[in-house]
Amino acid sequence: TSLDDYAPVNEVYARYFSEATPAREALQVAALPRGARVEIACVAVR
Repeated sequence: TSLDDYAPVNEVYARYFSEATPAREALQVAALPRGARVEIACVAVR
């Protein structure tokens, strides 16, 4: 919910996506459900 979390999220993201990273976006919002600090949405293609 805060862009202050962007750098720590990038560190974790880089552990799992080291090559050809998927497209993504970052948004700051007032609140997320259930007190969550980060929401990640993804699209998969089979």
